[in-house]
Amino acid sequence: MIVDVHAHTPTHRDAVPDAERQVFTTWRTDRPVVTTNSWADFDTAMDAADVTIVFNIAVPDPAAATGIPHPPERTNDATAEFVAHDPSRRIGFMSVDPTEPDAFDEAERCRELGLVGVKLGPNYQNFDPLGDEALAFYGYCERNALPIVFHQGASPIRAAPLRYTYPLVTDEVALRFPELRIVMAHMGHPWGKETVVTIRKHPHVYADVSSIYLRPWVCYESLLAAVEWGCTHKLLLGSDFPIANTGEAIAGLRAVNSILEGTALPRVPGELIEGIIHADALSALGLSVGAPA
Repeated sequence: MIVDVHAHTPTHRDAVPDAERQVFTTWRTDRPVVTTNSWADFDTAMDAADVTIVFNIAVPDPAAATGIPHPPERTNDATAEFVAHDPSRRIGFMSVDPTEPDAFDEAERCRELGLVGVKLGPNYQNFDPLGDEALAFYGYCERNALPIVFHQGASPIRAAPLRYTYPLVTDEVALRFPELRIVMAHMGHPWGKETVVTIRKHPHVYADVSSIYLRPWVCYESLLAAVEWGCTHKLLLGSDFPIANTGEAIAGLRAVNSILEGTALPRVPGELIEGIIHADALSALGLSVGAPA
């Protein structure tokens, strides 16, 4: 089974009207990214995945804060509806702002909607990931077996603080909440080595490889670090739709050694790449397809 653990909920149920089409130009160096997509667009793009974890990010102005537009009042409802349309292939995560007074009420409502994990982007949501309110929310997630996908590493959004996404922050979270299941998104790019030493030491902390394959040297350096530290089994497949899709992620991982032609640099073993592509992400995160909240 191929599980893509990192995709953003499509913005439109039906075809996107021309007047609502939006494009983001600085995520990729090879082409712009169309950020408005229909449910059908998602299914076409993600057909290489058997199961996909999807989410939005809870911010007041999603287009400005994250680059992906969606009605902020429907952050979680849109995800729940999308998952309910095909629960055999989709798993939904909620997003809340831990600093908001209704964060726990919203989390309870989302669990009733069938959302079984959490996506947080402290840089986009502008909260201190080690602040008291955030720590209290992590405790809630640990008690209720809600895995968290944290945005880690770089972002082209100028207002998003990089200090909130440095991978060693996650080490501090995992030390406080040892049973909390965590995914460090994007292998913390460009801080892949810091991500590797973090996932290596914590049994329930993983990293996804979403978007790193778009930067070949970062991809190679990060995966080689995981090989050298013996923790490629802690890496999960992710695409970061709409920035890329599952097929691109798989092809990018398999091509990791292509930049090494004519050099004596060490290769990332092909069998370890296949292990990432076919990782049992659901077991790692304590999830199952179609499971109730």
